[in-house]
Amino acid sequence: MKLYTINAGYFKLDGGAMFGVVPKSIWNKLNPADENNMCTWALRCLLIEDEGKLVLIDTGMGNKQDAKFFSHYHIPEEDDTLEGSLAILGFAPEDITDVILTHLHFDHCGGAIIEEDEKLMPAFPNATYWSNQHHWQWALYPNAREKASFLKENILPIASSGMLQMVEFEHGEMENSLLANVPSEISNNISFRITNGHTKAMMLPQILYKGRTIVYMADLLPSVAHIPLPYVMAYDMFPLLTLDEKKSFLQEALDNNYILYFEHDPENECCTLQQTEKGIRVKDIFKLGEI
Repeated sequence: MKLYTINAGYFKLDGGAMFGVVPKSIWNKLNPADENNMCTWALRCLLIEDEGKLVLIDTGMGNKQDAKFFSHYHIPEEDDTLEGSLAILGFAPEDITDVILTHLHFDHCGGAIIEEDEKLMPAFPNATYWSNQHHWQWALYPNAREKASFLKENILPIASSGMLQMVEFEHGEMENSLLANVPSEISNNISFRITNGHTKAMMLPQILYKGRTIVYMADLLPSVAHIPLPYVMAYDMFPLLTLDEKKSFLQEALDNNYILYFEHDPENECCTLQQTEKGIRVKDIFKLGEI
């Protein structure tokens, strides 16, 4: 198995929204805001080469939205792109066999669909796209608070392409945030953790690699700065559930020496954990290639 960090760019979001009830006087030291209270965040995907498969986890924001849309997120003019990062490694979109979408918020799935000749089509023409029925239905019929994050142009073309498959879960897993096996046709070294605090049925891939477990954190822990329990995003649909999920996961990760891989941290790719007087905190920070 080989793992590759895929940088799909950077964007900005309101710091207060990203840190919830935590005061700016505290979080601004962790990710300093600009004059508009906006903090920079990464769009960091993960590529897994294993068992003859090339599996991409999340796809970043993509580039098919209009200038007004992107102006809200202050995308750098010269920025990393998903396709460019793949090309640096010698891969093309046609090489991807599977795309795992942790959830369908635009900054996680926007790059799954491209626009060519005014037509929307899969960015990875030979890939199977993976979601789950619980989250898919949640995204198709969103609540008013989350509606702006679920864009139909990112979601409906996946279904109409005929390339969408759903991960099946055992009874009770949706409520208990347990693990579910990825279909064997993807990989025998990946499983899914289900969380429901940020959005319904978000899937966190867990990868067995060199005898270690790497957890792709998606939006349960967007960054290293979100490890302390009260640091919960205002974007989360069920913040008290997120709090419980974080507490349970962090203890499990500590006990089992998991490696955490961060999708949105602008600087830090991976970390391990340690117990401190203030609770569970970061131990070592490192890049994926250093594992």
